[in-house]
Amino acid sequence: MGKKRLIAETGAGQHGIATAVVGAMLSIPTEVYMGIEDVERQKLNVFRMELSGCNVIPVETGSKTLKDAINEAFRDWITNVETTHYLIGSTMGPHPYPTMVKHFQSVIGNEARKQILEKEEKLPDAVIACVGGGSNALGIFSGFIEDKDVELIGVEGGGDGVETERTGATLCKGTEGILHGSLSFVLQDDNGQISEAHSVSAGLDYPGVGPEHAHLKVTGRANYVAVTNQEALRGFELLSKYEGIIPALESSHAVAYAEKYSKIKENSGKTIIINLSGRGDKDMFLVAKEMGVEV
Repeated sequence: MGKKRLIAETGAGQHGIATAVVGAMLSIPTEVYMGIEDVERQKLNVFRMELSGCNVIPVETGSKTLKDAINEAFRDWITNVETTHYLIGSTMGPHPYPTMVKHFQSVIGNEARKQILEKEEKLPDAVIACVGGGSNALGIFSGFIEDKDVELIGVEGGGDGVETERTGATLCKGTEGILHGSLSFVLQDDNGQISEAHSVSAGLDYPGVGPEHAHLKVTGRANYVAVTNQEALRGFELLSKYEGIIPALESSHAVAYAEKYSKIKENSGKTIIINLSGRGDKDMFLVAKEMGVEV
């Protein structure tokens, strides 16, 4: 492509790390935009990016989180498009980015489908994944989207609750609108001004969502629910305690809803796949603080 520089945005930091690693491997200067609030709550991932030679650029405008990191990355890209390639980290943005990211993330769904058939000799009854921009969820959904008997459930960051203003549940509370180059559901006021999103997890703290998730909602192929901060923290504890797996706070939302789902009488005995989109190492200090533990 002839591009000599890489840029990306990141919220939780996972995509930022991936971009930083690519830049290091190819010896290409790499810069990652990250909201200053996320820089603070994801210090470990910032350090990992910087170890790979990446320049992490704190964004101090707007809500100082993922939305604003994306804003700055787009401004950079359109100014330097001749020399710079923008690696978008989710299934959002202008075409063809949502399609490209879904294609790469589909390896999750392909592997999950193969493995569940080998282990259970049948398809799952439900697939549950967290949704911010929506890349991990669309990745695993893609492996089962044509199987109409498989329930697809996306779990959004409910924040303090969808009835409050401090929420990241775009599909549960938002309305149709355009954000970052695509028509989807957006958290916005009556004048179309974008609202600030809130979630304890940096990766779900986004007032928009990928357009294909909007399509899945409108057509009824997937259901979308919201999990609050406190419920997500319970999910974080549950998986850690019973499986020894410390999930990312984003994934903890899916774990928390899976507990709710399993307690519904008619779901007894169903086979469920929960997509774990990341490890919780990055969230340990934040979780400790939320739980009142001194570290």
